[in-house]
Formats: sequence, C-alpha cells, structure tokens
Amino acid sequence: MIEFEPKYITFDMHGTLIRWHITDLTRERLADIVPADRMDEVLQSFKWQRLDEVLNPWKPFPDIIHDSLRKALERFDLPYRKADSQAIVDAIPTWGPYPEVPEALRTLASRYPLVILSNAADDQVMSNVEKLGAPFHAVYTAEQAQAYKPRYQAFEYMLKQLGCGPKDILHVSASPRYDLMAANDLGITHKVHVNRGFEPSTPGYGYHEVTLLSQVPPLLGL
Repeated sequence: MIEFEPKYITFDMHGTLIRWHITDLTRERLADIVPADRMDEVLQSFKWQRLDEVLNPWKPFPDIIHDSLRKALERFDLPYRKADSQAIVDAIPTWGPYPEVPEALRTLASRYPLVILSNAADDQVMSNVEKLGAPFHAVYTAEQAQAYKPRYQAFEYMLKQLGCGPKDILHVSASPRYDLMAANDLGITHKVHVNRGFEPSTPGYGYHEVTLLSQVPPLLGL
C-alpha cells in the first residue's frame, strides 16, 4: 500500500499506458537492409540514441526519430532512408493502450485527477490520449515544456502548471531512465514503476514496482 493521498497522479504515456510497438515496426522496416545477425544491435542502438537525442535542447519530435535512426544506422555503416523513420512517426499516434489500462485509469480517476507528461508532440498526443478511454485533468508535452524527459525542465513545467510541488504527486512510468530517476532526483517521493520489460529495475530510486497498471489502484486502496 502507498500511505499517501496524491493531489495528482501523473503518468508517462508511451510504453506505460500506450503499447509501444517501435521495436517491432523498426525491425519490419529495416529487414531488407540490416543483416539478421545485426538487427538486435541496431535496434538497441536506435533505442539509446533516442535517449541521447532528447538530452539536447528541444527540437520537434519527428526530428528525434529521424536523427536517432540515421545515427544508429550510420554507426553500423548501413543506409538510412527517411521513409523508414517517417513511417514510425506516422504510426505512433495510431497506437492504443495496453489491455488493462482503460479500466485501471477509470478506477484511479474516480478519486484522483489524472495528468499525462509525454515526450510526444502536440499534434499527435491527443490521438493516443483519446484511445485511453479515461478522463484526464491535463496533458502536457515536451513541445509545451520545450524540453524532453528526463530533463528536469519537463517535470518542472508540469509541476508549475499544476501549481504543486514534487511531494504532492504520484508519478507512474514504465521507464526508470526517462522518468523515475529524474523524478527521484527532483524530490518526487512517490513513484510507481510499471515494469513492462523495457529497462532493468533500479530499486534504489525508491518506487513501488508492478507489472500491470491494474495493480496500481489497490496500492491506493481502490
């Protein structure tokens, strides 16, 4: 149980609430140019290149995807085709939630205001939010904050808009690297890691760990 009544429950969206298909889609798009025995290495390089890109000054979300894929492929002396990264950009707004998410969100929304802090762009984010099937008090993006998570500026923008402090919220994410480590460093005491297998656990950052969002309401007595 979480012995705490948050003013808001804040969420990462892609990979936490919205099913993250980027690995499968990238594998499919690159199958004709990446040797099978190198594919996993290329996909890992693309994954961590995206993290490196968002640590720099803000640039539009499509550029994050384009530049990350290009740099990852160049690292392996493989050709980059913008059509491949554009297909990823175009697909992300079409993705929907993990199966247990809508009901869990509705249960949480019966008591708490729900908030999203997403690295998505303004013109794509609501397409995903609408598929979640639950009410949200607010949806904030990296474009609005002019910074991507895990940069502090993204979290600080959200807290300023909400008019609360880091100890007033419960933050929920599937990503220690993008969310939970930075949240911890900023003083967000109450955190939940929805471990969907994307990243290793880092329990030293003081979060509750679950494997499904449906396990979060019982932590709050719902």
